[in-house]
Amino acid sequence: MAQYFFIHPQNPQPRLIRQVVQIVNEGGVIVYPTDSCYALGCRIGDKDAMARIRAIRGIGEQHYFTLVCRDLSSISHYAQVDNRQYRLLKSSTPGSYTFILKATREVPKRLQHPKRNTIGIRVPDNAVAQHILDELKEPLLSSSLLLPGEELPMNDAELIRERLENQVNLVIDGGSCGIEMTTVVDLTEDPPVLLRRGQGPLSPFGLT
Repeated sequence: MAQYFFIHPQNPQPRLIRQVVQIVNEGGVIVYPTDSCYALGCRIGDKDAMARIRAIRGIGEQHYFTLVCRDLSSISHYAQVDNRQYRLLKSSTPGSYTFILKATREVPKRLQHPKRNTIGIRVPDNAVAQHILDELKEPLLSSSLLLPGEELPMNDAELIRERLENQVNLVIDGGSCGIEMTTVVDLTEDPPVLLRRGQGPLSPFGLT
């Protein structure tokens, strides 16, 4: 049965944040809040946890995960960023965006697009997520909490626990965080290409 933590949305309790990170480091799958919707997360190198997330989502190998990072310095460790891309990232992070960038050698091949060698990266504007990432000292491997057959992500932590209590290790109740997923922008192209319109505004990228 999944553990259930209420973590204050603005002032996360350090003791609970440390427990969250311990669960992740021990191979757990967690449900945590972001600035767009609730997400599933695990450690980057944990193949078993990644497979569990795929099973929960009902997705196959063709679905790519996102690396949820603490800040710009974390992004540069996992993605190749030139001056143009850096300016765009700096102006729009943290925020409700997923950016497609060329992956560095630090990113396992199984997480990259097989032909383009790209990875999805994001920096959420959410205090709970930020504190988890700060304590974890590395990105979370993540996927939006959109269950099979559903059109919108789940947004009620108690209902999430009822639905997934035997499939995840921890559900974090961080309050309502919305049901609109991130805007996805491919920054490997110049100008940037919109891949999915979501919560993040398009104006920083000159898109309509």
